[in-house]
Amino acid sequence: MGATKVGNWEQKRQVYDFHPINPKKWIRLRTNGEKTTLTIKEIIDNTKINGVQELEIEVSDYEKTAKILEELGFHANAVQENKRICYLYEDVEIAIDTWPLIPTYVEIEGPNVEAVEKFLNKIDYDEQKKTTLDVKSIYREFYGILIDQYPILTFQEK
Repeated sequence: MGATKVGNWEQKRQVYDFHPINPKKWIRLRTNGEKTTLTIKEIIDNTKINGVQELEIEVSDYEKTAKILEELGFHANAVQENKRICYLYEDVEIAIDTWPLIPTYVEIEGPNVEAVEKFLNKIDYDEQKKTTLDVKSIYREFYGILIDQYPILTFQEK
């Protein structure tokens, strides 16, 4: 289709709960070795394409940011890895994600719902397999896996 390959990365992340815990809101520290981000994620409505809101900032150092979070009283409740191959088509990002324990899937993000839907209309896909769920919910709903029971979810340790 003429998409441009953006990169192929092994990503690692640490996930932190808010205090008090809010099951719909969490902190993610993630790096792909080139870019490191600190993000607050919140599920607003996981039945919609734009149902997870993100407040994100790029940080310069994964380890130092993890130490700052620890000093602020946040403790990582999960260490996770995934592999991602990313393409850009017009203003839509197509990420092919491989996570431990589950089959590879595609995540499609755009600047707005209309851009994502326009892209989806151009490709042949199984509408029954489309979801707007976050990763944790995909593990639970599709594969019956509670990733909260895996404080370390990596390709080496399953």
